Amino acid sequence: MSENELSTMIIGCAIEVHKQLGPGLLESAYKECLYYELKQAGLKVQKEKPMPIVYKEVKLDHGYRIDLLIEEKVVVEIKTVEAFSDVHTAQVLTYLRLGNYKLGLLLNFQTTVLKNGIKRLIN
Repeated sequence: MSENELSTMIIGCAIEVHKQLGPGLLESAYKECLYYELKQAGLKVQKEKPMPIVYKEVKLDHGYRIDLLIEEKVVVEIKTVEAFSDVHTAQVLTYLRLGNYKLGLLLNFQTTVLKNGIKRLIN
């Protein structure tokens, strides 16, 4: 399955979670519910996947974690914020670069309509 096909499925599952829960909860609640929806859709999902930093020859297990990694292809970072900031974008782009992934989705569940809280990022 391509990154674009996965992206469509992920966004559909995220919209379902947002329809059921609405805005106002913690990121962890949305993450757990989205994880459930994606697993129900038959996708391979890793939650809180460690993202080490490699500096020259040194691998640093620095404690960064990808919220959700779908099918070893798409990084999903979940937020509940007023608006995305440059830091949120930089975080996902860094995960894409460090993991050599092509596509990332930044999802902000703190919106009245989820489609206004989706940012697609390409490495």
